[in-house]
Amino acid sequence: MEKGENIKFELQETIKESRMSIVIFSKGYAFSSWCLDELAMILQHRTSFRGHHVLPIFYDVDPSHVRRQMGSFKEAFESYEEGEREKGWKSRVEGWKAALREAADLAGMDLHNDANGREGKFIRKIVEEVREKLDSRVLSMPVYSIGIDSRAESIISWLNDGSRDVGMLAICGMGGLGKTTIAKFVYNNHIQSMFQESSFLADIAKQNDLTILQTQLLSDIKARRERVNNVDEGIVKIQNALKCKSVLLVLDDVGTRAHLEAMVGNCDWLHIGSKIIITTRNKQVIRAHKSCVAYELQILNPEESLELFSWHAFGQNKPEDHFKEISEKLVNHFGGLPLAISIVGSSLSGSCLSIWEDTFKKLVEFPNRGIHEKLKISFDLLDDHDKELFLHVACFFLDYDEDYVVPILEGCGFHTNVGFQNLIDNCLLTIQNKSFGEEKKLEMHQLVQEMGREIVHQESFNDPGNRSRIWNNKDSLQILQEKSVSIYHYFYACL
Repeated sequence: MEKGENIKFELQETIKESRMSIVIFSKGYAFSSWCLDELAMILQHRTSFRGHHVLPIFYDVDPSHVRRQMGSFKEAFESYEEGEREKGWKSRVEGWKAALREAADLAGMDLHNDANGREGKFIRKIVEEVREKLDSRVLSMPVYSIGIDSRAESIISWLNDGSRDVGMLAICGMGGLGKTTIAKFVYNNHIQSMFQESSFLADIAKQNDLTILQTQLLSDIKARRERVNNVDEGIVKIQNALKCKSVLLVLDDVGTRAHLEAMVGNCDWLHIGSKIIITTRNKQVIRAHKSCVAYELQILNPEESLELFSWHAFGQNKPEDHFKEISEKLVNHFGGLPLAISIVGSSLSGSCLSIWEDTFKKLVEFPNRGIHEKLKISFDLLDDHDKELFLHVACFFLDYDEDYVVPILEGCGFHTNVGFQNLIDNCLLTIQNKSFGEEKKLEMHQLVQEMGREIVHQESFNDPGNRSRIWNNKDSLQILQEKSVSIYHYFYACL
């Protein structure tokens, strides 16, 4: 603090801005009314902002003496009680006693019990404890995070609505849209201010052994490692842990309902005020949770897309003049998908203009492998019926009216009602104006369509006659000239 500042005000502001308070109790601690006032402020802040950590350190003093005001603490309070009548300190003294009891009941560190009275060892253990509590929970973010504030605004409003109810929100959208980035942003900005504990479980869909995820969740909540032998045992342990504390729990990339059931059940396990945020490509996983709020993450607008691309390609917020036109072409091709913008922008950084132009021409014909594989995850999770249905739509039926398409596909043996809904739930298809009784166009993101067509293209890279579907004139003409097409292929080419 600088000289001349209001000490009490500055102290309050410092406590509010801090993520953790370390309170060192010594034999002379209680003789300082300033220390006792500060302790009361710290614990009041902890009550209001439950993410604030408080670590009591008992330096050569018994925790029971702090709790019950014995020994030197008794001596200090005898002197305060003598002055109560003179200074009107009665309520203040009672507040100090309550603060000492509360602090002594927290999990703290004792010089003699934790380090056998060895101060050097004790200091090292304190440093390790502080590092564990503060360093492990903040998550790394992309260097360039364009458009995050506006997209996170409604999620933050949901968290800050003042409700003490348990709540669940799902961030939904296609792969590469930035669901995980938004979830990290919200998590980092709220773990210290509202919740007693927090946990971020990443890449859940990639984890085959749910007990590993359950172990991490329990370790985050209980601050110690728990052994989990099987999923059912993990469910019971998580249930017992979550009902005691308010938590912020983020489940990233949830692929099935089984993931939710193993982590949070039907949410009745959770303590009041707890919040769950999940990210998913598949809206079916939240259908059983009627109170879950679905947040559809939107693509970047053209201005945000160009800015993000420019940061990756040029290290600045706009393109260099002689790259402006080709940058705009590339950004338009990516359709506001942050993953595609970041991958290609970074890959072109430092390249000459001719490389950029050739890259654009290549992307139009051959999708970038990294983007393709990320988008294809949703396709791979479909069953065979829905995979074939998706490929038909991607190759032939985009921008057609649903009423026109359905009879054709059902004539080919497809079950379009359930099939289309599954594609919609997996963020692979949208039906424009479906709820308004107008023309119901089948639509999908341009890169999702390219992903589908590339899957067909890879069936036979050099010979279109061996592919299951033909959709462009060049391939159709080649096949007919070579007379290499089967009746099956020709049927699809004519749809």
